[in-house]
Order: sequence, then C-alpha cells, then structure tokens
Amino acid sequence: MKKILTALSIGLLLGNVCFAETAEQKGLAIAVEADKRDTGWGDSSTEMFMTLRNSQGQESKRQMRTKALEVQGDGDKSLTIFDEPRDVKGTAFLSFTHAKTPDDQWLFLPALQRVKRISSANKSGPFMGSEFAYEDISSQEVEKYTYKYLRDEKINGKDCFVIERKPTYEHSGYTRMISWIDKTMYQAVKVEFYDRKDSLLKTLTIAGHKQYLSKFWRAHQMEMVNHQTKKSTTLEWKNYKFKTGLSERDFDKNALKRLR
Repeated sequence: MKKILTALSIGLLLGNVCFAETAEQKGLAIAVEADKRDTGWGDSSTEMFMTLRNSQGQESKRQMRTKALEVQGDGDKSLTIFDEPRDVKGTAFLSFTHAKTPDDQWLFLPALQRVKRISSANKSGPFMGSEFAYEDISSQEVEKYTYKYLRDEKINGKDCFVIERKPTYEHSGYTRMISWIDKTMYQAVKVEFYDRKDSLLKTLTIAGHKQYLSKFWRAHQMEMVNHQTKKSTTLEWKNYKFKTGLSERDFDKNALKRLR
C-alpha cells in the first residue's frame, strides 16, 4: 500500500509539472485578460493636452482633440487634431492599427496642404517632437508582441504583475518593454522601454485612472521621460465621452484636409 501511495504521489507531482504554466504562457494570459477587459467601448472622444520639456526644463504646450473607433477583428482607428498653438493648428494624425500587418498612419500638414503617409520603417520616430514615438501612440494589439511574466511587485501601493513584451513587428525602436500591470484594473501603471542596444531609453509613468461605463479604465495622465536625452513629455486627458456615434466615415484619410 505504501508503494502504491508513493507511486500515486509521484504521478500527481509529474502531472502538475507537465501542466505548470510557463512564464511565457502567464505573460500572454495577463495580456489577453487586459485586452478582454477593454473590449466593447465602441468609440470615444476626449481633449488632450501635451507639455514638452527640453533638457533644461523649458516647456512648450499643445492642445488637441482625439477620437477613437474600436474595430472588431483588427486594431483600432484613432484621429488626433491639433488646435493650439497656432504653428501646429490644423495638423491631424490618423492611425489605423493592425494586429498582424504594419499599421497605416497619415499626417496632414496644413502649411503644405499635404497628407503625408508615415512609413512603417519610421514608427520609432518622435510624434510631433515629443518623447512619444509613433508606435507608442498606436493601440497595443496583443498579437504585436511576445510576452513573459517576470514577477509580482508593488508600485505606489498597487499590486502589479511585471511582464516583458518584445515587439514582433518590423522597424520597432525597442528590443523589449517591461510593464507593471495593476492587478485590479489590468492597466499599465509604468512601462520601461529598452532601445535597440538593449539600454534603458525611456520610462512611462501612467496615473489618474478613472472608470467609465462601469467597466473601462482610462488614464488621465502619462509622463514619458527620455533618460538618454533628458527630455520629457506629459499628456493629460479631459472630458472623456463614449459611444458618441462615430463611424468609419469619421476616420477617412481622404477627408483629412477638410477637418476643422
């Protein structure tokens, strides 16, 4: 009887080992759950304020409006229109994010009355002179990365999963990103970005989360600090609105020149 119990114990132990979740599986599961919890918002609009700081701490400010459309079976669409200051007024940025193919992005420059397509090879370039790259402001589709769970950790009193993401798409400016995901909201509260030499390039701090429609969490402040240039950019959001009736027609690249 003792030998039988020992054999059963070893069998159960081996079974647990066989079915143990790997760090990669757990990291992917966290990302999938975060994406699942943020599905179903439809469309949204908000006001956004950008503060750029140079290495000496001097500031310049910009004001814009953003709209977003959730797309089933693919990445989301977003439109950003600059209202202030005067030298960028009327500039518009349109992004069609895709899960498995390169994103489509266009920039309308009012001074030239020209719509410029952003090359997929230029996704690591700075967005409007900020410390945010074009790839940072695209929707973060699960399929665009591989994942690995690293550890649990508290940050600012919040229990977080810490996971590593590595881009699977071409022309990324990053080798990897380390994200702290709040266990309650399943939203990132901090992200570290590592450049192509695998050196720490930037840190993004995300705060002021609020819940909308009793389900969807949105941050109201993000600060991106570039450790190599000593520059930083802060984004702030106000007046979030959801399910306002936006449609595909509101995200037509051919209408960029007519936006107001």
